[in-house]
Amino acid sequence: MITLEQIRQISTASPSKIVMLVIDGLGGLPEPKTGKTELETASTPHLDYLAKNGICGLTDPVSRGITPGSGPGHLALFGYDPLKFTIGRGVLEALGIGFELRENDIAARGNFCTVDDQGLITDRRAGRITTEKCTELCELLGHIKLEGVELSVLPVSGHRFLLALRGEGLAAELSDTDPQKTRVAPNMTLAVEPQAKHTAHIVNKFIEEAEEILARHRPANMILLRGFSKLPQIPSMGEIYKLAPAAIARYPMYKGLARLVGMKIFESDGGIEEELQILSDCYSEHDFFYVHVKEADSAGEDGDFKRKVKVIEQVDLALPQLLNLKPDVIIVTGDHSTPALLKGHSWHPVPFLLHSQWCRPDNVQQFSESACVSGGLGRFPAIDIMPLAMANALKLTKFGA
Repeated sequence: MITLEQIRQISTASPSKIVMLVIDGLGGLPEPKTGKTELETASTPHLDYLAKNGICGLTDPVSRGITPGSGPGHLALFGYDPLKFTIGRGVLEALGIGFELRENDIAARGNFCTVDDQGLITDRRAGRITTEKCTELCELLGHIKLEGVELSVLPVSGHRFLLALRGEGLAAELSDTDPQKTRVAPNMTLAVEPQAKHTAHIVNKFIEEAEEILARHRPANMILLRGFSKLPQIPSMGEIYKLAPAAIARYPMYKGLARLVGMKIFESDGGIEEELQILSDCYSEHDFFYVHVKEADSAGEDGDFKRKVKVIEQVDLALPQLLNLKPDVIIVTGDHSTPALLKGHSWHPVPFLLHSQWCRPDNVQQFSESACVSGGLGRFPAIDIMPLAMANALKLTKFGA
């Protein structure tokens, strides 16, 4: 498999444009009554047009049978091997809200959650409280004092928050406190490596005090922490691909991912229509655009099949805004599958399409899981997407003599 250094050596700057539209959690499973997935149920004439006139396939974000988190899924989309570049969720949340992590800071992603009188989790997302409520609760937790540690508790979005620790001798090798399921008690964090024992003690002390403070704030009466991490060293997309990349996204984590690989961030508070308008406004300034749509994943995690269908249809309805720009390469895919039937991420391969002047169209007539199975690209690793995009944008020179 070609390395990032080898890609860097054959990458070349050019005026051609690449747009990567990521519909988060795109892949699904058939609804038993209809035998169709969310994507297959949705009316998608514009996506079908791109598929019919492009080339399709299915991607594995990490490896076959492996259920990816959003971080690894996106790193693969951007061409970084997620098995080599491991980036914790805490770092991504910190970067996403613009928190300036220092080299030795520890960051963790937090959820406000609901526990019952027995201390068992009944809702991992505390009824999806508002960001305003999250901000209020973060201010309360921010008053907790831990000896020898500077503590930051900052709202991210909805029920999500950032916990950052700054001090001497901190280590990130800690287990998650989020068991990722209900009807069980939250875990205490454990040191995965001996050097993290002191940090584990500090974090558990924070959890104990947070539990006491939040006891009267039901449904957000407890916290869950995961993704303890430090800021990694990672080469930028500008260095590797000679690109001037831009990201258009609403949710902090995805802005954090984009910022980590050197993209310029364009903020969006609206839906796909606003995101594509921003794309149009900054189109002359950049040559690679990452456009992120979160709502399909949220609907899948909520088990709302119909809502996920509607999100996909809204994306399709807005696509003429993108098509009118006539990008040299258009990619549409997801970072992972989130079937509504499973109410969570899954290991199923993700539908993928690439449209360009230089691709060899296959026989796919619509954009769907069942159609992409027979696509010309077959089933392939998601880290191959960027070389394919670069090649179709004529941004790669010949490899070797």
